Amino acid sequence: MSPALEKAAAGTLFGIALNYQGLLQSRLDEFEKPPYQRPPIKPVLFIKTPNTRNAHNRPVIFPLGVERLQPGPALGVVIGKSASRVSREDAMAHVAGYVIVNEFSLPEDSYYRPAVKAKCRDGFCPIGPELVPAAQVGNPNHLTLKLFVNGEVRQENTTANWVRDIPQLIAELSEFMTLSEGDVLITGTPEGRVDVHPGDTVEVEITGLGRLRNSIVAEEA
Repeated sequence: MSPALEKAAAGTLFGIALNYQGLLQSRLDEFEKPPYQRPPIKPVLFIKTPNTRNAHNRPVIFPLGVERLQPGPALGVVIGKSASRVSREDAMAHVAGYVIVNEFSLPEDSYYRPAVKAKCRDGFCPIGPELVPAAQVGNPNHLTLKLFVNGEVRQENTTANWVRDIPQLIAELSEFMTLSEGDVLITGTPEGRVDVHPGDTVEVEITGLGRLRNSIVAEEA
């Protein structure tokens, strides 16, 4: 991670689960059954802990003893100034810029209780390649995301398919907690996550933000 990006995005990494319409729709039958009873009515949050931070062109470790590893392309929203009880109308004034995030995870059984063991392995959150200032991104709520594995497109979606756009996320989250300068909102990964393996090169491309590249490396015994 470049020094400028590391300084700008040095806060807490907040992940938003189920923030793509296709992913939410695919789980609706499950949410009608116990223990859920109904789909979530508020953002489903999780935190990527500090040990997960990783950078452009750095390896991601495929842990010993696991069978599957899945990348998760996402737009990262970097908070530029403190936000507490911010209205939807004022939310974008608190955004410093945007960055690509690849939110790696082991497969999970529950979206309501994202497993720390699945999401918080060392190096499971590459961020980069650079912070793009908000003024240089025309409409962050309408960007194309592509995931490449060994040069082949394996996922493609658009932020136009979000359940909650950036102003709504900032308004709902800042209603109960203060978002601080340097915090990063990982705005969600789309449906269709794929498996990757040691030796693979994984890239995430987002319109206007460049490409974030990482190699998958097997953990040594």
